[in-house]
Amino acid sequence: MELLQSTDFWIGLVKIVWINIILSGDNAVVIAMAARSLPPAQQQKAVLFGSGAAVVLRIVLTIVAARLLALPYLQIVGGLLLLWIGLQLLGEEEEDDGEAKEYGSMLAAVRTILLADLVMSLDNVIAVAAAAQGSMVLLVLGLAISIPLVIFGSTLMIKLMERFPIIVMLGAALIGWVGGETIASDVSLHGVLAANPWQHYAAAAAGAFFVVAAGRFLQQRARAEAGH
Repeated sequence: MELLQSTDFWIGLVKIVWINIILSGDNAVVIAMAARSLPPAQQQKAVLFGSGAAVVLRIVLTIVAARLLALPYLQIVGGLLLLWIGLQLLGEEEEDDGEAKEYGSMLAAVRTILLADLVMSLDNVIAVAAAAQGSMVLLVLGLAISIPLVIFGSTLMIKLMERFPIIVMLGAALIGWVGGETIASDVSLHGVLAANPWQHYAAAAAGAFFVVAAGRFLQQRARAEAGH
């Protein structure tokens, strides 16, 4: 009860919730893209499982994020993984939507969500941990409150993607952008970026361009092979 009566507790909680509102946008896009090819009932399960597991993953990552980010080349590997995930998600747009394919991809969708969130959350959790100021109760509570935010955002994005297919392309570009940013943020490149800060944005733009361009190329090749 003393904790709930503390002004610092409520200020910290508001900070964490606000940070998660800001940072949940790209995660919602990944979840929506991974779940969009599933039947409606499976979509909801993928969103729930993926969002819940992703938040638990963030709590675990908070403990080790600072040490992980200090490892050279780790974010380069993570960024490349995000680029690959973006290509895979964009490529799914051209796959057949048969019943066997849809139901068989449930586990794959949740796995994709967790892999992407693992990479995207490494630097994000540091901001959350700073707002929690060492309080594990505050950290867990704040992240738990963020679950419905991610679920709502993902559900909304799925509906928008169904109505406006261009959003799928924009979502893939966003994943590529984050992938490029992640690569540029690696500790081994800090010296280069300190002298040329613009390269951070150049890497992000290059990641977005690569995912969209390579994804479209693979889609056109798949159409050509199907035509033959």
